Amino acid sequence: MKIVISKEAMTWFKEEMETKSGEYIHFYARYGGSSSLHDAFSLGVTKEQPMDPSVEYEEDNIHFYIESRDEWYFDHHDLHVNVDKELKELTYSYKK
Repeated sequence: MKIVISKEAMTWFKEEMETKSGEYIHFYARYGGSSSLHDAFSLGVTKEQPMDPSVEYEEDNIHFYIESRDEWYFDHHDLHVNVDKELKELTYSYKK
């Protein structure tokens, strides 16, 4: 399992979330919504320090991670993060 961040998504994180070098972005399973992997759960994203990361990706000294407790959500899929050009929002896809 890995995290793949597109160039457009990196720009989005820097501009929309005002993410700076040295900060951490946490992807986590949250109750509510739905995804292609699970009904009643969707992916959340926030800036916070990791506690027990199982998957990490770093670019431009910005750290993206998934905690061990949320591995179940991804069901052994890689997380691909991109941006919807019309809506200017993050999109997520999951690939084995």
